Amino acid sequence: MSLQVIPPALERLIQDLCKLPGIGQKTASRLGMTILRRPANEARELADALTQLHSSIQLCSCCFTFSESDPCSICGNLKRDASLVCVVEQPGDLLAIEKAGNFNGHYHILHGVLSPMDGIGPAELKIKELEARINSGTIKEIFIATSSTVPGEATASFLIDRLHKRPVLLTRLACGIPMGMDIKYADRHTLARAIESRSETR
Repeated sequence: MSLQVIPPALERLIQDLCKLPGIGQKTASRLGMTILRRPANEARELADALTQLHSSIQLCSCCFTFSESDPCSICGNLKRDASLVCVVEQPGDLLAIEKAGNFNGHYHILHGVLSPMDGIGPAELKIKELEARINSGTIKEIFIATSSTVPGEATASFLIDRLHKRPVLLTRLACGIPMGMDIKYADRHTLARAIESRSETR
């Protein structure tokens, strides 16, 4: 008969934490023990915050970022340039570009990149929605800011091929971002330079 060293409730928490990206068994165990050591009211506040994520946050119907309002605070800001739309892979990329502090347009979140091996094709991304926004006639420039990974580059190439006949200027995130780097991990100065030196695609 085996001895139950870790209490079942704590073990369940550790296993759930292990499901998060980048969280291994040791990190999950450390986080679980930290939560257990904190006062019960702090654990309840954390549980409440997790519960409210799905009830309070939705996708903006315009750019598809996570938001508690629709439209989101960026799409609803009349001071921003709605004719310039930056296309990114995930909401985290939007946050990275916002931290750079020199982009005043709107965004479009694809929610992924093309990855045939994982069954992710154009239909699984927000590409038709992007085309619908272009068809509205209010967009003058599409700034493609996918990461310089193989899937990111493939997605950018697909978008350029699909949109090059549309009456919009197509630009691409330029120098400053090393090949193979996800843009959300770039420092703000490097990202700011990449935004400023974006160039028209051919």
